[in-house]
Amino acid sequence: MQENQNKNLPEQEPELDMNHLMQIRREKLQELQEQGKDPFEITKFNRTNTAGEIKANYDKFAEKDVTVAGRIIAKRIMGKASFCTIQDCDERIQSYVSINDLGEESYKAFKTYDIGDMIGITGFVFKTRTEEISVHAKEVTLLSKSLRPLPEKFHGLKDPDLRYRQRYTDLIVNPEVKESFIVRSKIISKIREILNEKGYLEVETPILNTISGGATARPFITHHNALDIDMYLRIALELNLKRLIVGGFDKVYELGRVFRNEGMDIRHNPEFTMLELYASYQDYHDMMDITEEIFSRTAKEVLGTTKVTYQDQEIDLKPGWKRISMIDSIKEVTGIDFNEIETDEEAVKLAKERKIEIPDKTKETRGDVISFFFDEYVEKTLIQPTFIYDYPVEISPLAKKSKTDKRLTERFECFIGGREYGNAFSELNDPIDQYERFKKQVEAREAGDEEAGMMDEDYIQALEIGLPPTGGLGIGIDRLVMLLTNSASIRDVLLFPTMKPLVDRS
Repeated sequence: MQENQNKNLPEQEPELDMNHLMQIRREKLQELQEQGKDPFEITKFNRTNTAGEIKANYDKFAEKDVTVAGRIIAKRIMGKASFCTIQDCDERIQSYVSINDLGEESYKAFKTYDIGDMIGITGFVFKTRTEEISVHAKEVTLLSKSLRPLPEKFHGLKDPDLRYRQRYTDLIVNPEVKESFIVRSKIISKIREILNEKGYLEVETPILNTISGGATARPFITHHNALDIDMYLRIALELNLKRLIVGGFDKVYELGRVFRNEGMDIRHNPEFTMLELYASYQDYHDMMDITEEIFSRTAKEVLGTTKVTYQDQEIDLKPGWKRISMIDSIKEVTGIDFNEIETDEEAVKLAKERKIEIPDKTKETRGDVISFFFDEYVEKTLIQPTFIYDYPVEISPLAKKSKTDKRLTERFECFIGGREYGNAFSELNDPIDQYERFKKQVEAREAGDEEAGMMDEDYIQALEIGLPPTGGLGIGIDRLVMLLTNSASIRDVLLFPTMKPLVDRS
């Protein structure tokens, strides 16, 4: 038996334009249909094994008959015998196909199959002279005809924009991409396992709401025709989950899509996945503990280690993360102690001296300036996992005030590699205080801040019924997946990221 010396090289298409190539393939399909061999009429194929199973257990399958199925990604015709490689859900496997085994008519049909066609192969497993695990074909079945050639002569899809737009093609020609999404699925499953172990109940809350609330962000607006009202796609999961705590659930969580009508970059997509969880009778210190556990256990059990390398930075996610207040972190980096700055005027003056821009008059407060200083000087320095806690009340409308300084709240965010990965509070459960903070958000919105929240009268009513002391946490799942897969862009961990439409589809 002659061996395929170029089994990883695809059969080359003629130098023809795409329209001509597609026309040739359509003519092949038409010929099959005229012969009563339309592959699109096949409704089921009895595959016995995947390529991955066979290659991982060769001793079990050697010389035994199997039936595999997948997409042709390489094909080499050599007279009366040929090699092809198919790719299925988990691996690639080579097949030896000969006229002696298939018969003249079937072998002639096989030679017309194109790269990209889906085929089924029945035959026995063997190794070639170079130890390549292969299937010696006894029967080949065309299962689906590919009418559009794979891109770039099948040497790989490299253009990121095209990869994101045509994820289906990206997954075919860049099989390593699939691994990131397998890891993503494992991460989400592990998070569910951790929370379920701890007695959290997974719930679902509405995506469409009559007001926008639970975070500071510009919402997407749609219209409900039957009710004749505008509605908002949720920007957070928070308020409805806390309503459930009011209703008597002890611990709840939701893994769900949220939507924010904002800019797009390597860290932001208009729709993304959030984990939010709430536990009665807990506070933000408890939320720090569970954050450490979620990150460290997920990394350990999915990747086998708590040490990850992200964009050339080695990071250790094991518990024992640094914990420092926002004010102390600014002092640590800049030497400026905001505990010594008492008034809004002093804070604004300092910001101007440091040339820190304040976007509008409503943010000329000591609390906002503290936040601006942190963003400017501190965030980028937080490489190893760090909890920054005690945020100013001005930027934390849903968090309980600090017992020691009423200008601050019991809130933290966790930072890794200079980026924020999670946000948590000791939840504000005072309905009078919450109402006043909502009013300030409404005032900011009326002053032109499109990201400010709205008044939620029903949520105030829920708080008036009584919310127990509660800890709450939100984690950006996409950023966590980016971290654990060393992905530079959020688009690399979203199967179908938001893209600007192409006008010309040719």
